[in-house]
Amino acid sequence: MKLPADFAVALDRDTSFWSGGRVATGGSPWKVVRLADTAGPHLAALRRAGARGLADSSPVGRALARRLLDLGMAHPVPAPRPGPHDVTVVVPAFGRADELERCLAAVKGVPVIVVDDCSPDPGPLRRAAEAHGARLVRHPRNRGPAAARNTGLRLVETPFAAFVDSDCRPGDGWLDVLVPHFDDPRVAAVAPRVLPDAHVPGGGSALLARYEAARSSLDMGARPALVRPGGRLGFVPTATLLVRVSAVEGNAFDEELRLGEDVDFVWRLGDRGWHVRYEPAAHVTHSGRLRPLDWARRRHEYGTSAADLARRHPGRLAPARPSAWNLAVLGLLARGRPGAAAACAGVSAALLARRLSRLPGGRSLAVSLVGKGVVADAAAVGHALRREWWPLGLRAEAAAPRIRPARAAAAAMLAPVALEWLRERPAVDPVRYTVLRLTEDAAYGSGVTAAAARARSAAPLRPDVRLPISPFRRRRAGRHDGSAPS
Repeated sequence: MKLPADFAVALDRDTSFWSGGRVATGGSPWKVVRLADTAGPHLAALRRAGARGLADSSPVGRALARRLLDLGMAHPVPAPRPGPHDVTVVVPAFGRADELERCLAAVKGVPVIVVDDCSPDPGPLRRAAEAHGARLVRHPRNRGPAAARNTGLRLVETPFAAFVDSDCRPGDGWLDVLVPHFDDPRVAAVAPRVLPDAHVPGGGSALLARYEAARSSLDMGARPALVRPGGRLGFVPTATLLVRVSAVEGNAFDEELRLGEDVDFVWRLGDRGWHVRYEPAAHVTHSGRLRPLDWARRRHEYGTSAADLARRHPGRLAPARPSAWNLAVLGLLARGRPGAAAACAGVSAALLARRLSRLPGGRSLAVSLVGKGVVADAAAVGHALRREWWPLGLRAEAAAPRIRPARAAAAAMLAPVALEWLRERPAVDPVRYTVLRLTEDAAYGSGVTAAAARARSAAPLRPDVRLPISPFRRRRAGRHDGSAPS
């Protein structure tokens, strides 16, 4: 599907180029690709344009932009477009009429359908909908947010539908920023950035509010992205999501899922060849749960979706996907054998250089990728030790003063959190930030464990170790796919 001639794109900041731009690394998921020599001048112009992007209307420039977008190595930078927009807002609601009032006030100016998912007291929701001129539909029994969104979607008559949860409030101009993304005919959905409300409700924790401001579970960060499993951004929440109706007609959401339906929805769109994009220039405010027990319980609930998602999407919920070579390097380092670790890394780099031998500069690229891969896999294992494997992580922390490998495991767990604190500089001291981060991860991980036990499946807990590739299974030289460099 071709891009419009005036469609501007910018390189993702994680995209790197080697051998004078003939080889690129990065993307979603991460990969190595060789670019045609004819793309050189157009790529150079794109690199000079920087974050402001470039609309290259030449056939080669448009083809290059199409490929980089499809790989996740570049992202769109369309100019905001003032309305009116052909969008209908669908708001699933269950009680909390005061939140619905604030939501409807924020989405004024477009048609709105409110789906009352059998609230115990329907009167307040009905009055809120009437006051804002919204159409109200009521389920006779509670069926969950997936069914509520499907009900609303079937009533939409515009080309685009925006799912907005009742506790969300889009900011001014949100549609002006999101709608232009659909000029790319491969885009099925675009998500804005969801930021926590600074207001602390009665009984809420000011400490949690400050922590959430830096690390809300719905905030996907300040960088645009192509959303794909195995990529930097594997999913986006449907707390607010703008979709192309023709791409999601019918029962878009799996109504058997009470949690994780947004992840399933996004992944199925990708499996059908559609693009889902994240655009942080559009902001939405969300009312979070700031009572400590509610906050921890909600993280636990998120984790319980893992077993259902693992059954629907085999292999995608692995808590870590380390390379066997990188595990060997990390194991040797953990046991205090840096010389043997360096030798192991050298052999890994030599083997990878053979696989990349047809690429210009393959040897130096291989050395760089192995080094980055070791660091990435150390972080991935540390992340799993904080979340899905948190009981093992807790034991490693307790044993760290006495046992060298336990100290290495604890470092893999805590170093990324420390770097995160230094990068974000939240209004929370580093000790309490670390405690809350570990608590959040353990709450989520306990949900994963509980769901896996109920499903009698270890799939959400089992790592996917990438074994060395034999010569008989070697991928075509010049391309390597994976979630991290290896």
